[in-house]
Amino acid sequence: MKKVTSVEEYIEINADYKEALELLRDLLLSTSLDETIKWSAPVYSHKGKNVVGLGAFKQYFCLWFFNGVFLKDKHNMLHNAQEGKTKALRQLRFTTLEAINKPLVLDYIKEAIDNQKLGKELKPVRTTTKDIIIPEELIKVFKSNTDLNIAFKGLSPSKQREYCNYITEAKREATKLSRLEKIIPMIIDSKGLHDKYKNC
Repeated sequence: MKKVTSVEEYIEINADYKEALELLRDLLLSTSLDETIKWSAPVYSHKGKNVVGLGAFKQYFCLWFFNGVFLKDKHNMLHNAQEGKTKALRQLRFTTLEAINKPLVLDYIKEAIDNQKLGKELKPVRTTTKDIIIPEELIKVFKSNTDLNIAFKGLSPSKQREYCNYITEAKREATKLSRLEKIIPMIIDSKGLHDKYKNC
């Protein structure tokens, strides 16, 4: 993914939604939020704390609310991007410029700002290696492959957990073994399971 250095550049890259993104940007700039670029996308913050992000995807464009879980969502418009995984983030999605109800969107933004001022934040849960249950299949391979064992221990707890869950979640033994085969070179290269999907 191309590294974006300005909001204008981000909007140009997502030209299909240009007018709509500019409208949402104007609404955000009409508030007290500070505009910046993080993870190659526009982010709006209050006293250094992320409040709202502007996003464009293939099927829709949206506002990301970093602590959207605290929004009342009276109009039932918020989406959880990944049910069961995303805890705090919520999206306000649109597919057309006409779908943007400016006063309503501004209400969501203002509520998010108020929540941030009140300190309503879902803090990420820091996990430790103790919480990680290494599957039997992986333990077996560690015994015969010291390099793999050392490389695994060198990964962050979150990356270790991703790999362990990846094996454990497979229902069939054959699937577990094929997944194991796939991840061995990735672990040795100190890569995370989902690194290729994360922005650089």
